[in-house]
Amino acid sequence: MQLSPAHHDERLTAPRSWWAIAVLIGLACALMLLPLGTLPLLAGLVGGTALAGMLVSSYGSARVRVVNGALAAGEARIPVAALGEPEVLEPEEARAWRSYKADTRAFMLLRSYVPTAVRIPITDPEDPTPYAYVSTREPQALASAIRAAKG
Repeated sequence: MQLSPAHHDERLTAPRSWWAIAVLIGLACALMLLPLGTLPLLAGLVGGTALAGMLVSSYGSARVRVVNGALAAGEARIPVAALGEPEVLEPEEARAWRSYKADTRAFMLLRSYVPTAVRIPITDPEDPTPYAYVSTREPQALASAIRAAKG
C-alpha cells in the first residue's frame, strides 16, 4: 500500500540478537530444572523462552505513525498542529539528545538499538512537554510526513 506524503508508518522491532538472548534464557531455565527430570527441563525451556520472547516482543513492538493529522508514537498521540519544525538527528546528535542534552520533561520514545531519531518541539502553551524525541530508522521520512501533515 502506497502512503501519501502526510503518512508514515514504522514498527520499531527488537534486533535479532535480542531474540537469540530470549532463546538462551529459555536454555538457562531448562538447565536450572535439569536435576528434576526431563519434563521439568522441557517446561523450563518452553516457559523460559516464551516469557523472554513475550518481553522482547512487547518492548520491540513500538509503532511510529503520522496519520489523521497526528503523530502517534508508542502510546502518545500528538496533533501535528501542536508540533514545531522536526529536527532530524543523526546518530551522534541523537545520542547527545538522549543523554546529556535531554530534558526530563520531554516525551521520549527511545529505543537504544535505533541509532537515529527525530526531535520535534511541542508548541502547545498548555503542554509542559518541551519536545518529543522519537527513535526512528527513517528520520527523513518521519520529518517529511510531519511537515506534510502540518500543511
